Amino acid sequence: MSAHTPAIAPADSTDAALDALAARIGETARRNHHMLVTAESCTGGWIAKTLTDIAGSSAWFECGLVAYSYEAKQALLSVRPQTLEQHGAVSRETVIEMVSGALANTGATLAVAVTGIAGPGGGTEDKPVGTVWVAWKRRGGYPRAEAFHFDGDREAVRRQTVAAALQGLETLAS
Repeated sequence: MSAHTPAIAPADSTDAALDALAARIGETARRNHHMLVTAESCTGGWIAKTLTDIAGSSAWFECGLVAYSYEAKQALLSVRPQTLEQHGAVSRETVIEMVSGALANTGATLAVAVTGIAGPGGGTEDKPVGTVWVAWKRRGGYPRAEAFHFDGDREAVRRQTVAAALQGLETLAS
């Protein structure tokens, strides 16, 4: 796995920065007639919460799916059991199936998916705490997935994941 430490400054993941980013995404999505869906594991709905904190988000936010377990990933997002068995929940293959399943199972036109190890436990040598995969996809397009390694405690890893997911979503919505 080729994870990198992203260029997300701590200031980019404050509540105020996340709110401003969500507002820009909402305006762009509304203007371009997009509907968004989130497929979240390690963030537990935080991306959806940030987006729906924006007044008027019902005009461009379809739904948020939180799928923590293997079973939920399979049932809600059409992740194949073989993918989970061969690659694990925190993998490029899984996050691509999550983002694709989110679009296939909803009426949304843009999707973001996240899966990772927020800690404090659960990490391995190959996938240490802070390892996160994020994927973005536009209906009819190809998914893009990126691996990150975030530093900090559980809160910091999750907050940085939300920031990275929203930054990619802003680009996708344009």
